[in-house]
Amino acid sequence: MSDRPYRIGVIGSGGSIDEATAAAARGVGAALAERGALVVCGGLGGVMAAAAEGAAAAGGNVLGILPGAAAGAAAPGVSIPLPTDLGEARNILVVRTSEAVIAIAGGWGTLSEAAFCLKLGVPLLGLRDTLPAALPIERVRDPEAAVRRALELAAERRTGPAPSAERSAGGVR
Repeated sequence: MSDRPYRIGVIGSGGSIDEATAAAARGVGAALAERGALVVCGGLGGVMAAAAEGAAAAGGNVLGILPGAAAGAAAPGVSIPLPTDLGEARNILVVRTSEAVIAIAGGWGTLSEAAFCLKLGVPLLGLRDTLPAALPIERVRDPEAAVRRALELAAERRTGPAPSAERSAGGVR
């Protein structure tokens, strides 16, 4: 399993976004691609398109889990369009497919994906304070920190946390 790329979700608004948000999403996509990760997203516009653009420019692959039935609806940077014809119900597939998720600006759809992450135990990182402060998630300051931390969390999900000295000596922490 170690030869398979990490699958990191990027979630956020599918509508129009400002340039700072687009730059953050492109930066996340590019940094993930440079590290050999598969970018997982909803495959359409806004944050998803910007992350796909960044990943594609860096030579990476992007799995776009589309809400509709047409693969041609995918953003140009999506290399693997997966039409589902499920509408917003495809949000659960984005989360289930991902080993960690980075949220970069969004609305109700992004909030639903965040809720799925929290319910299912998929690590969720918030970039640019885009999710409500009450959510118990880790906040990151920039795309590089988001990618570094997402890959660490994905690696922990695959291997489990390293045993602590107390635990390996029979203690309980």
